[in-house]
Amino acid sequence: MCDRFIIRGKRLVTVSELGTIEDGAMVIEDHLIRDIGPWASLKQKYLELPVVDYSDMVITPSLVDCHTHLLEFAPSSLYPVTQETHFQAAQSILFTALSSGITALGEQICGHPLCDFSLEDYKISSSDFPIDISFATTSISIGFEDLAHFSSVTKSQKLKKKDLVDPLVVKNLAMESEYPGENIFINATPANFSVTEVPRAGEIIYSLQELQQIVSIYHEVNKEIGAHVAGEEGIALALEAEIDVLHHSHGITDIQLQKVAQQKTKIVATPMGGTHIKPNSPEEILKMMQLNIPVSIATDAYLPPYPNVPWLHFTDQHLKGPETLMLVAKPAMELLHQNGYNDNQCLALITNNPSNILGKGNLFGRLEHGLQANFLVATGLPGLEITDPEQIKHVYFHGQKVIERKS
Repeated sequence: MCDRFIIRGKRLVTVSELGTIEDGAMVIEDHLIRDIGPWASLKQKYLELPVVDYSDMVITPSLVDCHTHLLEFAPSSLYPVTQETHFQAAQSILFTALSSGITALGEQICGHPLCDFSLEDYKISSSDFPIDISFATTSISIGFEDLAHFSSVTKSQKLKKKDLVDPLVVKNLAMESEYPGENIFINATPANFSVTEVPRAGEIIYSLQELQQIVSIYHEVNKEIGAHVAGEEGIALALEAEIDVLHHSHGITDIQLQKVAQQKTKIVATPMGGTHIKPNSPEEILKMMQLNIPVSIATDAYLPPYPNVPWLHFTDQHLKGPETLMLVAKPAMELLHQNGYNDNQCLALITNNPSNILGKGNLFGRLEHGLQANFLVATGLPGLEITDPEQIKHVYFHGQKVIERKS
């Protein structure tokens, strides 16, 4: 394909101040969006440029899943890998994400008991893949009968609780982290284990004083910090310690949502699960939006869906991955739409808002002049009109078509 061309669509949902452009077009050059507007205007302005005509399709920013575990834990959960084949499986998982319309990920590196890989190993393994990956370096506490603690900087070495608050370990984590992901686990996590395997899931790991010390170390090196947290007690600790981003925040109260809004704390909602209690409902996400809380929706994949919640319709407990992002976002997006939020505001939950969490809102997440040409060509609006990745016909990354589904 020519390095400079026009893309035309039936409808461009830009998630920017431009809103939705009916019969719109974009000029793509050097991997960037160089111009955007109505087709009638751009075709006269750029008579010499070749046109890629998708005038029967909807064009949107590509999707961003800002909380995943695809490279570290997913390969051994999904495939019979060894350490030698771990990254081959990871490449397959990344392709699943890409073919689901996702061109940016927020990946947690927690320390894996079976794989002694460094952050650099994960970066190298994915460096040539057409997905933008931001890495959060974290420590993790898994709720087995004997709590299991690990960290990305100590890799497969099992830690003691005191190691989690060691200033040197914390500073190393803070320095290596690229965005405020699940940098710490305020509650022990069930991960993707069955309930019987993790009886201590949900147990609070840190005191308020310890959390405040950890937060201060991140802030001293000019890094925001995010936390895995759920339940009223854990969320209260996170807010008192001034954690910047709450991941999950399952079980948050209305009073706590008010405090989140006052403190300008961000939330990454995970409606599929990820903690020991019922995940974020569409009604909770609507309340967050009404309070102007910056909220994103993520999959936390791979994990089994939380059972018996009315907004999810999974019929099994098999591990679900990034292919479910539109599906798990749909109930909240629909409720927002019913309450007066427009297409662009709804789509922001899985495009622009998570790109801001990753610290890359100046690069992608919207269709806007000067941003990277990362976009989807689909039969409908992701999350509202479509949830099946098969309805995403083309995925562009940096102006290059990387996924093509034949009609």
